[in-house]
Amino acid sequence: MAQFFSIHPDHPQGRLIRQAVEIIRDGGLVAIPTDSAYALGGQVGNADLLERIRRIRAVDERHHFTLLCRDLSELGTYARVDNAQYRLLKAATPGAYTFILLGTRELPRRLLHPKRKTIGLRIPDHAITAALLAELGEPMLSSTLILPGDELPLTDPQEIRDRLERAVDLVIDGGPCGALATTVVDLSGGTPEVVRHGCGPLAALGLE
Repeated sequence: MAQFFSIHPDHPQGRLIRQAVEIIRDGGLVAIPTDSAYALGGQVGNADLLERIRRIRAVDERHHFTLLCRDLSELGTYARVDNAQYRLLKAATPGAYTFILLGTRELPRRLLHPKRKTIGLRIPDHAITAALLAELGEPMLSSTLILPGDELPLTDPQEIRDRLERAVDLVIDGGPCGALATTVVDLSGGTPEVVRHGCGPLAALGLE
């Protein structure tokens, strides 16, 4: 049965953040609020957790998972970024964007797209997520919380608790999030390509 923490969306309580990070470090799967929608999150190197997310989302190995990063320096450790890409990332982060980039050797191969060797990376603009990443000291593996049969992500933490009570280890109630997922931009092919237009405005990317 999942634990349920109510954390202030603007001023996260340090005690609860530390407890949540302990659950993550112990291999727990958590539902967290972000600047777009709620997401599933956990340790990057945990193979069992990866499979748990795939079962909940009903996705296969071709699904692009995302790393939540604290800042651009951390993002650069896990993805190959040239100067033009860096300028675009700097202009758009933190924010509700996921960027598809070529992964580096720092990442386990199972996290990368099997053919393209790419990974989704993003720097969210949300106080709770930022506090979790700062306390954890490393990126988190994540996936938007869209359940099979649903067209939109879950936005209500109580509904998440009701539907995933036995599938996750912790639900963080940070209040309602938006009903749109991130804007996804593929940077792996040289020219930026908008794969999904979500809640991140295209104007910040110069891609309108």
